[in-house]
Amino acid sequence: MFENVIKHYLGFPKPGIDFIDVLPFLQDKEAFQQAVREIDRLTTAPNVATVEARGFLFAAPLLSVSDHVKNIVPFRKKGKLPHAEGDLVKVEIMKEYGSDELFYRRSDFAACCSSEYIDITLFDDLLATGGTVKGIVDSLQQQVIDGKRIRIKEFIFLVELPVLGGRKILEDIAPVHSLMSLEGVE
Repeated sequence: MFENVIKHYLGFPKPGIDFIDVLPFLQDKEAFQQAVREIDRLTTAPNVATVEARGFLFAAPLLSVSDHVKNIVPFRKKGKLPHAEGDLVKVEIMKEYGSDELFYRRSDFAACCSSEYIDITLFDDLLATGGTVKGIVDSLQQQVIDGKRIRIKEFIFLVELPVLGGRKILEDIAPVHSLMSLEGVE
C-alpha cells in the first residue's frame, strides 16, 4: 500500500543493513494522511507511546485527528528529556545493529487517561528484530504508577521486516499490526 513511498539505503548505518527511510512520507501529503488515519484506525488505547524521532512524526498527528487518542508518551535518547529527580527511567534496547538506550518519564504515564490500568498502544516506524519495542515493554511491565500497571493494548508499525522475526517476540504480549510488510528485506 505504501511501498512506493519509502526509500532504501543499503549499507546504512553500517554494511549489511538495508535502512528503510520513512521520511519521504513528509513529501507526500496524501500518503502521510492515509498512514495517520490507518494508525488511528488500529489504535484502541487512549495513550500512544512512541520512539523518537520518526515515531513522533506519525503519532503526534493522532492528537488532532483521533477521537480516542488523548496522550502521546515520548521515548527519547539520552539527554533529551528534562526531568525531576527520580522521574526518568532508562531502557536498555537491542537494535539489529547494536545496543542503545532510551529514556521515558514516569510522570508522562501518570498523566495518561486511565481507569484500572494505564492502557497504551506502542507505535514505532519499523519492526525488525523487535529489540527496541521488547526493551520498552520489559521496562513498562515493571512500572506501577499511581497504583496502576501499564497494559499494552497493541503494537503498530509503519513497516515490518518479517524475515528478522520481531513479530514472534511481540505476539505473546499483544496484537501486532503493520501498515506494510517488506518480505525478503533485511
